[in-house]
Amino acid sequence: MKRQYFGTDGIRGRVGSAPITPEFVLRLGYAAGRVLSRADIASPHRDRPAVLLGKDTRISGYMLESALESGLSAAGVDTLLSGPMPTPGVAFLTRALRLSAGIMISASHNPFEDNGIKFFSAEGLKLPDAVESEIEAMMESPLECRPSAQLGKAVRVHDGEGRYMEFCKGTFAKHRTLRGLKLVVDCSHGACYRLGPRVFEELGAEVIAIGNHPNGVNINDRFGATHPRTMAKSVVEHGADFGIAFDGDGDRLAMADRDGTLFDGDQLLFAIVKHRHEAGRLKGGVAGTLMTNFALERRLGELGIAFARAKVGDRYVLELLHERGWDCGGENSGHILALDCHSTGDAIISALQVLEAVVAAGQSLAQFTADLVLLPQILLNVKLAERKDVMGAPAVMQAVAAAEASLAGRGRVLLRPSGTEPVIRVMVEGEDPVRVKALAESIAEAVRKAA
Repeated sequence: MKRQYFGTDGIRGRVGSAPITPEFVLRLGYAAGRVLSRADIASPHRDRPAVLLGKDTRISGYMLESALESGLSAAGVDTLLSGPMPTPGVAFLTRALRLSAGIMISASHNPFEDNGIKFFSAEGLKLPDAVESEIEAMMESPLECRPSAQLGKAVRVHDGEGRYMEFCKGTFAKHRTLRGLKLVVDCSHGACYRLGPRVFEELGAEVIAIGNHPNGVNINDRFGATHPRTMAKSVVEHGADFGIAFDGDGDRLAMADRDGTLFDGDQLLFAIVKHRHEAGRLKGGVAGTLMTNFALERRLGELGIAFARAKVGDRYVLELLHERGWDCGGENSGHILALDCHSTGDAIISALQVLEAVVAAGQSLAQFTADLVLLPQILLNVKLAERKDVMGAPAVMQAVAAAEASLAGRGRVLLRPSGTEPVIRVMVEGEDPVRVKALAESIAEAVRKAA
């Protein structure tokens, strides 16, 4: 069934415009409650269906939380409210509390004017497409409130943050410590603003926290994983050993060395995989995406490590890992998966895995990943006035063909529409950075004209 509202990462949009309106979200809560309370989905550990409801720090989260709670209650589903909580924290608590599902209110790395809703299954995994389609179909039915005695209740989860912190800390090697390290931790004024710095402090590090004063409208604003230079500058200013930056909902990671050098998701994934490979505990191969730098695939091959590409999106990386029975994968945007640690991508846990690798080696990130030399890669985002299929336009296809001919098999060209916003992403990869940039810009200009 073709889905009208769900994209690659839940439902997302501008607050106040369809579909992110109170009326729509109320109906969404009701429809989700009806579907998730089915006997084959509802948790067998509870007398009645219950879901966890978390959010990031956007001001619109209050409104959407109330609308979802009302819809779920009308469907006879209990709601456990966690307050601000990273997306992977919602996934963990859903599983730990034996709930039927988890719901996260967040638009991830988007500006505060946007918001969205994503769902997790009882196992802490993103809902299958078929279940999301069922929820959409249920939204076409009338909202019929359950009898008063069967309405859902809402309670506040008071120990969720502490439980999730202990879970994160438990993924760090017991015989290692962060004592002696100074870290800059950039929380993007988002969901990690309280617990993010504390995790590293409790493992022994000295922490300088930045981006940890949310006011409802400053999430992702010049801080966090999508603006990592703020973190990198702070690392140099404070003489820190490493910098760590999360995005607004805590599932995307960027890091920096002492000199402010930034490392993307491909490099961080390589650090984790290299450490596990050297320790003899890497399970299978590694999953990347169509955007993964070819240098990573080539270096892993030299180490005898299998590599496979999924479509762009951490849910597709996750599907590929499950299909292959592997543990490690990720995207160069900073979504990293370590399935022996968590069921979903988790920026705090990913940072701990990277730190474990460099602490064990006694090296900087640059030293530890020196044998991975990334190919120059340019990614341009071309905004469209509306969602429109321009990739098949003759001028765009001609620009792509010309770029591929220029690269002569020593690079890659990739065009793809964003799954969450009206944007065409243009990626060109090759050995000559000047040529790569020029080719990417010529393709981007063709896309703009075709739009």
